[in-house]
Amino acid sequence: MSISIISLIWLSLGINMAQLQQGGPDEKEKTTALKDLLSRIDLDELMKKDEPPLEFPDTLEGFEYAFNEKGQLRHIRTGEPFVFNAREDLHRWNQKRYEALGEIITKYVYELLEKDCNLKKISLPEGYGVIVLNPNENYIEVEKTKSQVQSSSDGSDEPAEKRERKDKTFKEAKKRRDFYEKYRNPQKEKEMVPLYIRDNGSPEEHLIYVWDHFITHSAAENTFFVAHSYGGLAFVELMIQREADVKNKVTAVALTDSVHNVWHQEAGKTIREWMRENCCNWVSSSEPLDTSVESMLPDCPRVSAGTERHELTSWKSLPSVFKFFTEASEAKSSSLRAALTRRSHRIKHEEI
Repeated sequence: MSISIISLIWLSLGINMAQLQQGGPDEKEKTTALKDLLSRIDLDELMKKDEPPLEFPDTLEGFEYAFNEKGQLRHIRTGEPFVFNAREDLHRWNQKRYEALGEIITKYVYELLEKDCNLKKISLPEGYGVIVLNPNENYIEVEKTKSQVQSSSDGSDEPAEKRERKDKTFKEAKKRRDFYEKYRNPQKEKEMVPLYIRDNGSPEEHLIYVWDHFITHSAAENTFFVAHSYGGLAFVELMIQREADVKNKVTAVALTDSVHNVWHQEAGKTIREWMRENCCNWVSSSEPLDTSVESMLPDCPRVSAGTERHELTSWKSLPSVFKFFTEASEAKSSSLRAALTRRSHRIKHEEI
């Protein structure tokens, strides 16, 4: 009924305004009055008149839905998948119903993760949003077959220059990982060939891809990095490739037993200076947590992670890392306030 009323209102006003626009000055005044009246009509409120109350169940059973043995959400009575348009011509009500059910499902998934996967839910302080990168999965290795040898020798759709660059990137990244991480690959009885993930063929490429497509578009006022081991090297490479953007976006960086090398990676003076002010590397050491550790490189301070085990450095240093982030955020806020105050004083002085 409300939709019909709205249509009639619009139709009536449209006809009257069309007629008035053909008249003289008096008619123009009436047109203005009608436009003012039209601007005061709250269409949303009119649409709500026949809308049911926005009150929904707080359990899956209340919605008459359940997950079957395959993990699929199905209606208890009909066995059908979820239907968004439970009520026709009531989009707002359907949307609110969908959101209410989504909240219940979110809690259900968390319960599964804790109960079935033995995970522990920990809420981070200060309202952090988290992006977890996966820089180690850049390719899969498959056994090289005769057809692959033939196709690679005869050429493919991919330009030879690009293919050679990928092979070079793969070999260099693998060499650095072997050197820094001290991993030993077992002897392979069969010759293998890498199949790369597009635009993510190395840890460095992966980080740059995530930076360009996700981090730079976030609305976060403060962006922090926690980079473990080879991740520190990848972060330095990100700075080399996106120096100005990183300096503008990133508030602080916590490295944990990072294997970066500013000399080997040819990081410039301005990058090294920024790292000294905004980065800290918690390294494996027998010294107590946060004890200063001598550094051979002119980049960021090094402190003990409170453990000699490389793989535990992130976990052991976590309390100190968040303290470091909090202090960096507060320092940034103070600096901005001071800058705004100076700008305000300068403007007032110029006005005088």
